[in-house]
Amino acid sequence: MKYVRLSLSMAPAKRHPMHQFVVETDGYDASYLLRGNEVGADVQTLLFHVDGWPPDPYRAALEATDEVAEYAISTCPDETFYLYVRDRPSDVGAGLVDAMRRSRLCPASPVGYHADGTVRLTLVGPGEAVQAATESVPTGISVDVLSVGEYDSRRLDTAAALTDRQFAAVAAAVDCGYYDDPRAGTTADVADRLDCSPGTAAEHLRKAEARVMARLVDEYSGPGSARNP
Repeated sequence: MKYVRLSLSMAPAKRHPMHQFVVETDGYDASYLLRGNEVGADVQTLLFHVDGWPPDPYRAALEATDEVAEYAISTCPDETFYLYVRDRPSDVGAGLVDAMRRSRLCPASPVGYHADGTVRLTLVGPGEAVQAATESVPTGISVDVLSVGEYDSRRLDTAAALTDRQFAAVAAAVDCGYYDDPRAGTTADVADRLDCSPGTAAEHLRKAEARVMARLVDEYSGPGSARNP
């Protein structure tokens, strides 16, 4: 079984209004679609994790968006929030769902709607279907293939747990030797690569480490695990 990781780009007018809000509004990095019920129906029920703060401007945008029929927000201690929403899909969104159905591929959560305007998703299925994945994308959406390989949910899920900025911070830390033993790099070195303050770099690393460690414990300490007798 194979996977393909895609980045989709489209004109602002084709984006969902809430994705466009993330693009246009400072403080919001991405919204991640975690679960969907009745995806592709006239009204679909969706669960997002929004990497952005504060929630009030986002809530106001939801109120002003015709596609949104109902929503609820639950805030998190790390200044992100979860969004339950019942949403009327746009023509572009419905076209993407139909394309995935025809391609015989299954989308793996999460699907990321990022502040740079891209939609990033992982599709899983037979090798021949993965190779033809880009052919199924509707006209008017450009596709960049980020990676293709053998599917390993643990590796992909752990990477997906990080926001773009957190991943960039971890990548910079690895590159500068921050995780070497003995340590060769500092948070100041990471900050230089990210063009931010050392305090901000340290905060990105702390949050990234917390998310990865929590995911690791969840994966390997379930019922029946040798680590959780």
